[in-house]
Amino acid sequence: MDRSLTLSCTKVFMMKQIITNLLLLVSLGCCLMGCGTSSKVTYSWTNKSYEKPLNISRIFVAALLKNPHVREHLENDMASTTKAQGYIPEKSLDYFTPNIADKVPPTVEAMMDKIKSLNCDLISTINLIDKTSETRYIPGGSPYYGPFPGYGLHFRGFYSYWYPFMYDPGYYVTDKKYFMEGNLFDAHSGMLLWTIQTASLNPDSVEKFSKELIDLMLRRALIDLGKTTIE
Repeated sequence: MDRSLTLSCTKVFMMKQIITNLLLLVSLGCCLMGCGTSSKVTYSWTNKSYEKPLNISRIFVAALLKNPHVREHLENDMASTTKAQGYIPEKSLDYFTPNIADKVPPTVEAMMDKIKSLNCDLISTINLIDKTSETRYIPGGSPYYGPFPGYGLHFRGFYSYWYPFMYDPGYYVTDKKYFMEGNLFDAHSGMLLWTIQTASLNPDSVEKFSKELIDLMLRRALIDLGKTTIE
């Protein structure tokens, strides 16, 4: 084989190896930095005037959602997290099971009576604020889209940039965003102690969404309420 050809093949192979290694490093970096995370905190608030009771033992957890499957996953994860923090969880599903015949949820009086009878100190809730869907087109050969990325402010540049993609088959994707809210109330006075709002984009599954959301809310609660690490 010609020596120059051998050297050329070697260089191509080495270049492929370098590119492969770089891609692996980028993928690893994304994993370590949480690139896969679809939920983020958009707002949180703490009641600074609230004086924490000396003894908090039992926490009532409730996911106020219509979907029983999602509600079950959220309450189970809420209960597991509550227990891991050293408290006794009481799930609303254990006392207010969804029934097809029931057209309305339990009244606030029924809920508070149950919470009082269980001797709960805090009430932790999660609810869906809003859900949006947006369909967008992804050009087949375009790596990204943004305002005048490479064509400036004139039609000539715009057309020159985009015309190669005119017959390049693209596809449509629908982004789903869920806006959730978490609240912490004093079970005795009913006072709001802490609240958080989050946005979640295209969750992969109910299981992953639930665990990720509860973990995100817990970490923020520990910071906002005076702790910086999970016990």
